[in-house]
Amino acid sequence: VQLQACGGGLVEAGGSLRLSCATSEGTLSYYYMGWIRQAPGKEREFVAGISWPGRNQNYADSVKGRFTISRDNIRNTVDLQMTSLKPEDSAIYYCGADRAMPVSTRAAFWGQGTQVTVSS
Repeated sequence: VQLQACGGGLVEAGGSLRLSCATSEGTLSYYYMGWIRQAPGKEREFVAGISWPGRNQNYADSVKGRFTISRDNIRNTVDLQMTSLKPEDSAIYYCGADRAMPVSTRAAFWGQGTQVTVSS
């Protein structure tokens, strides 16, 4: 599955951004979906995941209560609503998909990243 992420940008600390992930071909049906991020000089970090068709979500402790992952199974999109952003949230965010297991940093499919920069 080919994934495309968008919605990144520059925002002040405390602000919000909404990332969106879509497929350029096929469908996201039956895929676990999720987001991971990678900051300069750091390893990839799991951010949030959602099951098919969306009943279960899980989050990294660092974003719980601030980020919300959701999916629209008609539009074939997965969104990440990010609020109360902090400078340490700055990273390239990647959308991932996996048929066999919840998305982690080892997911089967990845899209190109979208840059999120949070200024202090």
